[in-house]
Amino acid sequence: MHKISIRFFDDSEVRAVWDDTNSKWWFSVLDIVGVLRGEDDYEKNRNYWKYIKAKLKRENNQLGSCTTQFRFTAPDGKKRLANVLDYDGVKELAKNFPSKQANRFIEWFTYSDETIDGKSKTKAYALFDSSLLDTIEVGTVKGLQQIHGYLFGGLYDFAGRIRTLNIAKGGFRFAPAQFLAGTLQHIEAMPESGFEEIVEKYAEMNVAHPFMEGNGRSTRVWLDLMLKKNLKLCVDWSRVGKKEYLAAMEQSTRSDAGIKTLLKPALTDKINDREVFMKGVDYSYYYEQEDNEQ
Repeated sequence: MHKISIRFFDDSEVRAVWDDTNSKWWFSVLDIVGVLRGEDDYEKNRNYWKYIKAKLKRENNQLGSCTTQFRFTAPDGKKRLANVLDYDGVKELAKNFPSKQANRFIEWFTYSDETIDGKSKTKAYALFDSSLLDTIEVGTVKGLQQIHGYLFGGLYDFAGRIRTLNIAKGGFRFAPAQFLAGTLQHIEAMPESGFEEIVEKYAEMNVAHPFMEGNGRSTRVWLDLMLKKNLKLCVDWSRVGKKEYLAAMEQSTRSDAGIKTLLKPALTDKINDREVFMKGVDYSYYYEQEDNEQ
């Protein structure tokens, strides 16, 4: 099975598939056409791509004939062959595309994988095929440090280290650094035998925010490992909307009822499914992605 990855441009999906033979990503042409046109309609984007492709061929632009095909999930839920372009092909398409979004898209596409998040996300993908997941302590502070250290090792000098400074976000101050050791000890001792208990433990760790950066991405992996070990379930994060998730997590500093209500319908027993895992990584990093100015 090929590895499917999702990038997000202005909250719209740009799907990619990994080609083991040529060791590179191929990107869905229709997704790129959609974001450049600001259009969600699958058929309209498909028809517009046909028009652009024919136009490029008439102009003897090699881009019109350099696409290949991989299977993606179509709107009807079936896997269908779809045109894809490699990294250079995507940039060339955007340069030849009559869109006000083109320059901003090229800048985003060119540099998104070179950011700390982009590099960390690549490491997160590798977790599925590594033996590390089997060695991480589940539900412990040490286990969370192991996850954070893996995701951000070499990217932050504090990777895997509990913070010693106070931090705040949106006017909310997370657990004071001077009391953090005791707070984390208390959270570690919390039970995790059922869904409600596991989410309560997860919400408390969010309030603690033990690292200077990268807390959300690390604790979502931590949460899924607790769910897998104790309930043989995990969260299908692709079913959890960004705005709803962020609102529920903000509310969780006062009450965890909202995040429980949001996550419960998104549980799945596909704990060893590559696509569920990869989508989970994509959406987890998407939640942390700041909204672009329109």
